[in-house]
Amino acid sequence: MTGDRLTGKVALITGAARGIGRAQALRFAQEGADIIALDICGPVDTVVVPSATKADLDETVRLVGEAGSRIVADVVDVRDADAVMAATDRGVESLGGLDVVCATAGITSRAMAADLSENAWQTMLDVNLTGVWSTCRATAPHLIERGAGSMILTSSIAGMRGLVGVAHYTAAKHGVVGLMRSLAKELAPHNVRVNTVHPTNVDTPMIQNDHVRGAFRPHLEHVTREQFAEAACSMNMLSIPWVDPVDVANACLFLASDEARYITSVTLPVDAGSTQR
Repeated sequence: MTGDRLTGKVALITGAARGIGRAQALRFAQEGADIIALDICGPVDTVVVPSATKADLDETVRLVGEAGSRIVADVVDVRDADAVMAATDRGVESLGGLDVVCATAGITSRAMAADLSENAWQTMLDVNLTGVWSTCRATAPHLIERGAGSMILTSSIAGMRGLVGVAHYTAAKHGVVGLMRSLAKELAPHNVRVNTVHPTNVDTPMIQNDHVRGAFRPHLEHVTREQFAEAACSMNMLSIPWVDPVDVANACLFLASDEARYITSVTLPVDAGSTQR
């Protein structure tokens, strides 16, 4: 898929090494955008899901270059607000401006609310909520300077309903919605639109691991992909276990493009009907 829906635009994407972030970087590049790609490329305390690596980010760089776009990549932890701001400024200086922001970096972990450690709670909020705010704070001045722009914050179905065993994740993703709604009002005078996307399970390493699979089929010692898919189907209205990263990226592409020029402060589910079942 190639086109010109983002020709001449620059997009900054956090969590760009793999998963949804990589899919966003590639789809945006295929539509003409240059990319600022940020990722921690390493483990986060309290998270048992295998982490992204520098090699993953390098692969994103290769794919974007193959699509014909320029890309500036940086290893950055979104919890480090100064580092996010510095990397943003470097990318903007290199590529000549900023038009689109995708705050996509996020983590997952599991425990019942009463069993969560303080560290697990705080780390989740630091990455999945404060990290989004840090990204928005670093990028907003560049969008304002541009005279227009689009921010797309990645929430979750957990930002629209309560989920069991991930109260900290659910709280953070609800917080992202509140942040979006305030930012949409604050940035509207500058013609900057702010929206959230809300995926159901997405076929990425964040769910395709023994820890998450086991939560869906706790009676099994080892859960195969097929057994996980059977259980995961119960979450969605459509008869599918999960969506693909490109499905989320395509929704974000719409919100980033001029096709959505009058859409702001919207919560857009990409959830196979999960929030309505």
